[in-house]
Amino acid sequence: METIDSLISAQWIIPVEPVGRVLQQHAVAIRGQRILDILPVAQARRKYHPEAEHDLPGHALIPGLINAHTHAAMSLLRGLADDLPLERWLREHIWPAESRWVSAEFVHDGTMLAIAEMLRSGTTCFNDMYFFPEVAAHTVGSLGMRAHIGMIVVDFPTAWARNADEYITKGLSAVLDAHKDDRLISVGFAPHALYTVSDAPLERIRTLSEELGLPVHIHVQETAAEVREHVAAHGCRPLARLDHLGLVGPHLLAVHMTQLEDGEIKLLAERGANVVHCPQSNLKLASGFCPVARLVDAGVNVALGTDGAASNNDLDMWDEMRTAALLAKGVAGRAEALPAAHALRMATFAGAKALGLERVTGSIEIGKAADLVAVDLRRIETQPVYDPISQLVYATGRECVTHVWVGGRPQLIEGELIGMDVESLLATAESWRRRLV
Repeated sequence: METIDSLISAQWIIPVEPVGRVLQQHAVAIRGQRILDILPVAQARRKYHPEAEHDLPGHALIPGLINAHTHAAMSLLRGLADDLPLERWLREHIWPAESRWVSAEFVHDGTMLAIAEMLRSGTTCFNDMYFFPEVAAHTVGSLGMRAHIGMIVVDFPTAWARNADEYITKGLSAVLDAHKDDRLISVGFAPHALYTVSDAPLERIRTLSEELGLPVHIHVQETAAEVREHVAAHGCRPLARLDHLGLVGPHLLAVHMTQLEDGEIKLLAERGANVVHCPQSNLKLASGFCPVARLVDAGVNVALGTDGAASNNDLDMWDEMRTAALLAKGVAGRAEALPAAHALRMATFAGAKALGLERVTGSIEIGKAADLVAVDLRRIETQPVYDPISQLVYATGRECVTHVWVGGRPQLIEGELIGMDVESLLATAESWRRRLV
């Protein structure tokens, strides 16, 4: 028998690629950080001798969920300013709070809290956009999470940098250079939005993105008001300006995109750009509806994100999947729009593809990183199971997540976080609440 590190068997294994495939009574063999084999349970037990074995009857084993857009540290601002439109929420509440409180300590503590929440709900990788990105990267690395860290850029000064050029320069040295050989951390540019970043830094970002092969992660056409103001100021819609600057292409992650015309959807498809859909944040801020079904039908890669906990108010990708599937049907007027298997793909493989990580994670395939999540479907709320994929999307909640592995390393076992002090996290969150109040 061949010795391996781990053998995980489950009633259903859902590899995601190809879409809709379900393997019954199979096992995943893990050696080091990667998936060595996927085979029937009986055969696996004859072939392999695992150092650790997890037999999970009644569970579905899926790839780790990928949160393709968030601001992790903003978990400390959860519930600070609710039930407001985006402009008022940002300008009257969030930006003033950030101006006063955001620091290296804030980002460390907020990112810790966010990682704990995400791991408990089966998210193994997240795409972050926030200040002090080197602190977020260090925090991620210390906990063994996978993350894509955005090098934030805005025109105005903050506690982290004075101007756009300094944001870019600091990001390249403190984040990209510092983590170029890190197996769990990838890096990209994260200019905030077209209304906070001017043309010169965007042109520099385009050049660097092309030279270094890095994604560009940016809020685009989030609200009708944003589009109107952009047209008034620049004489064109935001996406047209991005295209004029040469940024609409395979490296682009355009977040929100609730205001899209047919020609813009065609442009995104032709250029191979990625869209990140954040349905619950968009609904809560009354920002509008991303036309997901039309984008998918056109061939655009659409990933899924929660946005920050300040505007969602959670980092729960299960809620996001269900909302995305239901909202797509309502917006398209077709019950068959965005089936459950495609919603699950948005939350896994599509996110990996948008981040340039599709060869690393996002599906259960031999050779990929063992980023895996076990979901218990034996509960009252998830029985009976006719179709495990439909059950995952339409009936499952994050409370059903029992086990999480990132790169083969256990992060959650039987619902308990490994290597994180929950009581300390709760005390830290309460300390920040008292300060902000």
